Formats: sequence, structure tokens, C-alpha cells
Amino acid sequence: QVQLVESGGGLVQAGGSLRLSCAASGPTFRRNAMGWFRQAPGKEREFVAAISSSGGSIYDTYSVKGRFTISRDNARNTLYLQMNSLKPEDTAVYYCAANKSPLATRGAWEYDFWGPGTQVTVSS
Repeated sequence: QVQLVESGGGLVQAGGSLRLSCAASGPTFRRNAMGWFRQAPGKEREFVAAISSSGGSIYDTYSVKGRFTISRDNARNTLYLQMNSLKPEDTAVYYCAANKSPLATRGAWEYDFWGPGTQVTVSS
């Protein structure tokens, strides 16, 4: 069992930055692929970024590539999402997720454990 808790969300002006963190419990973090997803009001949950157990990353190319960076610190059992040049359309609840597989994937259905989410609001 893996427990995840996100932090670092908040209110920021357009063009600003935030760094989200996701603290993971359990001994398997270093073997899990990890992902970030987001869900805006009235919309489906969507993929943002994922990182494999070995550190390889993939992004939702259209919406966040070049602005967001996913990283992990296996010594601290922590996942990060650095978000720069934020836009109002980035406003959403951001979730981290853990995959029992070491491979980074885009589908929410492929992730086994989820955090409760953290709200990110970008004002124009």
C-alpha cells in the first residue's frame, strides 16, 4: 500500500510559478512510476506528466511541455512538479499518483494509488 499527500498548491497570478510536492509512504517508492494529473471544474481528469522509476519523463505535450518539469527524490520519497509561466487554464486540482509498474504511462486507469489533490488557481 502506498499513501500519497500533495502540497504546494495555492493562488498565483498568470506568469507566476509554483512547485507541487507529493510525499509518499511505503518502501516501494523508488520502484514505482509516478504521475501528475489534474482536473478542472466540469472536466475530466487529464494527464500532466509522469516519471519512471529510473527518472525518464513524459509530458502532455500540448498543454504543459516546456513550462512544467516533473522530478523525483527517491531518498526523500517525494515527487515534484515545477510549474512555470502559469496560465489561467492551468487552474485545477492537481493529483499525484503511483503506478505499481516502473514504467511511466499516460492513462489514469494505469495508476494504483492516488493522493487527495491540491488546488492550484491561476488568476488573470
